[in-house]
Amino acid sequence: METQVTQGRIFKNSFLESLTKSNPRITIVFYTIMISYLLYLNFQFTNNHIDQTALLYICGIISWTLMEYILHRYLFHIDEYIPRLKRLHYMLHGIHHDHPRDRQRLFMPPVPATIIAAILLLFWFIFLGYNAFGFMSGITTGYLLYSYIHYSVHTKPVYQPLRSLWKHHALHHYKYHDKAYGVSSPLWDIVFGTMPPKKVFQKQALIFRNKISLN
Repeated sequence: METQVTQGRIFKNSFLESLTKSNPRITIVFYTIMISYLLYLNFQFTNNHIDQTALLYICGIISWTLMEYILHRYLFHIDEYIPRLKRLHYMLHGIHHDHPRDRQRLFMPPVPATIIAAILLLFWFIFLGYNAFGFMSGITTGYLLYSYIHYSVHTKPVYQPLRSLWKHHALHHYKYHDKAYGVSSPLWDIVFGTMPPKKVFQKQALIFRNKISLN
């Protein structure tokens, strides 16, 4: 068991290594600016009214929960499906499993986040046109909410309404690496049959609480 906060390393180059880290303040400011700018572009390039924009925004948030599940299950654990990509897995997510209380790697840093957001925006633009701006603002909000929840469950004991999510994510890290992929919602674990057994929730949550309370 990890008894103190430790950090892994992805790149030997110090500059590249610095681009793999972030913190709560940078995350909140960066993504709030991105969300605001996407909403601005939505009103600049579409004739959407508030209600239409709100619908796109909400659909984006809901879509994020599914994207989160798919990315976590199939990309972040890609070594389970393609063992030769173990190095990629470590860069994307394995380092987080090895050092789950490393606060600097609980968020997507701005540089890779900008690249990923641009790719996603281009992808959704193919299907939604300029409506992609409003939709992506919801997806980005979903990610920001996910980031807050993820940070909370890894750094401090949490109380309602996050306690059930806290237990859920604890089971993924310390008991069932092939279950409990949802962080901001267990919905898709229920839909796709990857929920952990209920009887182990209390025991594993206690272990997780003891780990993070040492910080």
